[in-house]
Amino acid sequence: MNEVQGPTPTGTSRPYKSLAEALRGQRIDPVNHDFIRAIVEAVGISTFIDRGRYIEAIRRGEGASLHIGRTYTNGFTEDEVVVVSGRPLPLAPSEGRAPYFYVTHPSELPGTPVAAARTARASGTRAAAKPKAEPRAPKATPLAERDYGVCDVCFMVKTPSGGCACD
Repeated sequence: MNEVQGPTPTGTSRPYKSLAEALRGQRIDPVNHDFIRAIVEAVGISTFIDRGRYIEAIRRGEGASLHIGRTYTNGFTEDEVVVVSGRPLPLAPSEGRAPYFYVTHPSELPGTPVAAARTARASGTRAAAKPKAEPRAPKATPLAERDYGVCDVCFMVKTPSGGCACD
């Protein structure tokens, strides 16, 4: 879970008007929207900023900003307890942003329907077999241009039948 720190690759950052706009802008899986919304409400976020690969969520009070990526939310302290849907979230130590911790989004957890569908696609198994497509005819290649000669009278190129403009 290494993440690039700092502004966007182009060097610009722009604030988002809302969490919904930020999630759409980062193309985060809609399955995770409610989960992320619950985290944001539990922590208390005031501003969302586009940082290219993630959303920087600035806290209202003290504490590090959260980095909301496509598959994770990073920026929790070791002693912080974030409760979503009545249960505390399991935090893991961050590799790229020590001493902070991160939580994995539900779509990435094993055993969830979204993760099961993703692993099934990756392993090549399909829910329903599709009929095999008919083989396509080979694409026609342009024929080599032939030389039919030049007329001695009008100096035009002769047609395949041997005629020219002066006939």
